[in-house]
Amino acid sequence: MSFRAQEMYKKVVRRVGGEGKLPAELMDSVKNMLPNSKVVMGRAKRGIFAGRHIQFGNKVSEDGGNKSRRTWKPNVQGKRLFSYIHDRHIRVKVTTHALRCIDKAGGIDEYLLKTPYHKMDTEMGIVWKAKIEKMYSELADMEVGFFPPEEEAKIEQGFDDVRAAKRNFRKEARRALAKQRQLEAGNAGDDQQIEVADSKEEVSDAAA
Repeated sequence: MSFRAQEMYKKVVRRVGGEGKLPAELMDSVKNMLPNSKVVMGRAKRGIFAGRHIQFGNKVSEDGGNKSRRTWKPNVQGKRLFSYIHDRHIRVKVTTHALRCIDKAGGIDEYLLKTPYHKMDTEMGIVWKAKIEKMYSELADMEVGFFPPEEEAKIEQGFDDVRAAKRNFRKEARRALAKQRQLEAGNAGDDQQIEVADSKEEVSDAAA
């Protein structure tokens, strides 16, 4: 294993959860599938590029055919992709080719699961792939209980009752707040009327 592959393996272990917390088969497959000598540009480590990296070539002038070195950078976009296993959006930098691959696979989770490690040539992609595989393995070990249709109907009815109670509580709270504001406005109007009456009495006394 090359030095870069060793560093990538250490990052995967550190970010996913440690050597003892991961399945041995998973870590063995990670060691075998890590890119051994491929050099990846720096910013590609922070995104999913699906094999698209900087290309090098020559720029040829039209007049004399003079050649000068140039580069072609990939089309990188910042996107928010929804992950069903994490139940949240993941903000990641991807290339347009990677977006097409993700759409074809059916989502970011399916793309990471279907793509082998030796093709996932960035640290971020390898870490997310290892995380998703770990979470799927934990879900596979969980026990799932099924309810009969009558029990499911009762549970759904209970959730509907809770939502209806919340709506009624919000309505009552709004009505109470409106009544309180009306009372405050009425008390302020009575105070103004009392002040006007007192001022009229003072004026009549002064005139007398």
